Amino acid sequence: MSARVLAVWCPDWPAVAAAAAADLLATDPVAVLHANRVIACSATARSQGVRRGLRRREAQARCPELHVAQSDPERDARLFESVVTAVDEVAPGVEILRPGLLVLAARGAIRYFGSEEAAAERLVDAVAAAGAECRIGVADELSTAVIAARHAALIPVGDGARFLAPLPIAEIAAEPSLAAPERGDLVDLLRRLGLRTVGSFAALTAVDVASRFGADAVLAHRAARGEPERPPSARVLPPDLEVEQRCDPPIERVDAAAFAGRAMAERLHAKLSGAGVACTRLQVSASTGNGEHLIRTWRCAEPLTPEGTADRVRWQLDGWLTGRSESRPTAGITVLRLEPVEVVTAGALQLGLWGGVGEEDERARRALVRVQGLLGGESVQVGVLSGGRGPMERITLVPLGDELVPGADPAAPWPGRLPEPAPSTVLPNVPAVTLRDRSGGAVDVTERGEFTAAPARLRWGSREWDVQGWAGPWPVDERWWDTSAARDAARAQVLLAESRALLLICEEGRWGVEGIYE
Repeated sequence: MSARVLAVWCPDWPAVAAAAAADLLATDPVAVLHANRVIACSATARSQGVRRGLRRREAQARCPELHVAQSDPERDARLFESVVTAVDEVAPGVEILRPGLLVLAARGAIRYFGSEEAAAERLVDAVAAAGAECRIGVADELSTAVIAARHAALIPVGDGARFLAPLPIAEIAAEPSLAAPERGDLVDLLRRLGLRTVGSFAALTAVDVASRFGADAVLAHRAARGEPERPPSARVLPPDLEVEQRCDPPIERVDAAAFAGRAMAERLHAKLSGAGVACTRLQVSASTGNGEHLIRTWRCAEPLTPEGTADRVRWQLDGWLTGRSESRPTAGITVLRLEPVEVVTAGALQLGLWGGVGEEDERARRALVRVQGLLGGESVQVGVLSGGRGPMERITLVPLGDELVPGADPAAPWPGRLPEPAPSTVLPNVPAVTLRDRSGGAVDVTERGEFTAAPARLRWGSREWDVQGWAGPWPVDERWWDTSAARDAARAQVLLAESRALLLICEEGRWGVEGIYE
């Protein structure tokens, strides 16, 4: 029998967990928000028009009785532990991809229950007994099994590529735990190239994909073709990477468990950094004072950072200590152990300047998310490189946490685009300046796109400089066919004393500063 993979997917798990935490009925409409946008909603909410990506106000307008909850990964992981325990009792050896999705080797369950159909029925019943709904998928490869679970399909041996071929190309990026962050950009690019289905992408040759796209696209292409997937690591695990801590007194509270988990995560990543590797599959195990042994495995698409490791340890211990009474340990945890099961080279994880793994960036991101939670989704925005001719047009501001979608395609041809380099500082208010020639006359731009005289002096507020050099002007003639949106202007670069360079724009005979070069 081939090494088949069985996936168990609980749809809309963040919404299911939020409803359970609020003691709501399964039929109540629920939406989970992050950065003021819906990231998950229940089937009842969807039937009333709520969709992922909607802003809170619009979601509540479509469904006035909607229960709104904030995103809480700890809540999702804690409540998912009961589902994991129920599946583990039926078919041991589960791996958690994320709260709401787990996988396991199908061979043992199939042998025990006699067939894939019987094993799937038994697992659905076990998850239902834990108070949740699930879908089962079985296939030859892990990524195919996860997609099959979304369609509640049991794929015959060797039929993975045939099953995937007619599906929309977005399926290769539908599961974030198995896709790199740039997978969404790949899907957008493939759509623009006319590749609308997984089969059309799979029809490309491996050489074409490897030469045109990145490393993640090669992995997506192998998955689309139903080819055997490489394990996350082709390396032999270096010795002595595991971290163990004996707890005296025994841990019985979640806050104490979180403190211990963070310290262990730092120790583990110090060992990983010393060995030049990063972890993609982590086993968390615990022993209690009554001799109980608890083990869970977490698999991740991207190498874990210390913060990511600490989060998973905290989620897991929270699930063990506050889970269902029948599965909760009868005594405090006396031994905690973290063990990397699969590793990749450290080059797969972007290290910080001083040998860390981006701790400063992660702290900054969390602080910004906190500010966003206090002031609203639009309060924190990030810039995305966009298409356009001027510096302001090439920046699209997107709320933190939203998909980084540019306002216009930056790769499209933009005749008349400002030449490189771009200004280091962009001034959205375009302060007015005066540009004059040697005789003191005003400098303008003719209809032929030329200076009326050579620029010699520039006055900005109370200060005035000699113009030591200039480039341009470059005419800006946009949307001439639309009188309400037409723009007739010209840009120029000037070099002033003290090596100061400015980007100027002239509209209707008035000059302003669009950017500063430093």
